[in-house]
Amino acid sequence: MANTVDPVYAPQGLREPHIVSSGLRSDLFTEAMSGLEGKMDKNPRTAAIILAGGTGERFGQIGGKQLVEIAGKPVLTWSAESFDAVGDIGLIVVVCPQDRIDEYLRRAIDPFPFVTPVVIAPAGATRQESAFSGLELVPDDFEYVVLHDGARPLVTPDLIEHTIATVKGNIDCDGAVVAHPSVDTLKIVENGVIVGTPDRTVFWNAQTPQVFRTGIYRRAHSAALSEGFVGTDDSSLIERLGGHILVVEGTRDNIKLTVPEDYELLSAAVMRLFGMKG
Repeated sequence: MANTVDPVYAPQGLREPHIVSSGLRSDLFTEAMSGLEGKMDKNPRTAAIILAGGTGERFGQIGGKQLVEIAGKPVLTWSAESFDAVGDIGLIVVVCPQDRIDEYLRRAIDPFPFVTPVVIAPAGATRQESAFSGLELVPDDFEYVVLHDGARPLVTPDLIEHTIATVKGNIDCDGAVVAHPSVDTLKIVENGVIVGTPDRTVFWNAQTPQVFRTGIYRRAHSAALSEGFVGTDDSSLIERLGGHILVVEGTRDNIKLTVPEDYELLSAAVMRLFGMKG
């Protein structure tokens, strides 16, 4: 695509951010994403937990990355609106720092016309504690729960719906995780020395959303709490109990804002997705 720079293959996009960010037409981005409309089925069976409790220290933005604006709208809002556009989701739980709940509501939730009910849960000291805090606000009548990083604003309703449908359509599975195949060569290193090169075809990079049957997800959190286990993501809590988790292939564009360079990657992804030109 003309005038599009992909920092994954063109590293100068990271060294010279203006090459990418100058092409991020906020008006076109807003127009492209404005087609999302909130909706809710008569008997929704899924609740969403959006984790927005990180401090954003690595991102280097005062106030954290969740409220960084893209085209005049906070990153968290873009994420939440995609879930609002999925009919089977009957509740959105946003987990954020307790001392900033009012700010998050004022800037990222209240100004926007959400159809799905949105409630706020206080974040914990770890991601796992934050997820559990959000889970406590999910009523038992929701059969499924979907976890998502609030800092992944390019998640689409189609991907959310497909991941939920994957779990619903496989009675023997306990959940499904969005991921994409690893494209990098991996090395096993011990004490600074390479001791092996595993077959990368069996490695996938985990993302969110992650969808689980609510009952097994509650049991997994209970077991982790009683046994002092801390997992790296929500799926790992169920995996350790022998749960059956499927993978749903996602895309590399489902970027999570973590460090400043990620904003430029996000900008490039937006241009590719919506055909923007500088």
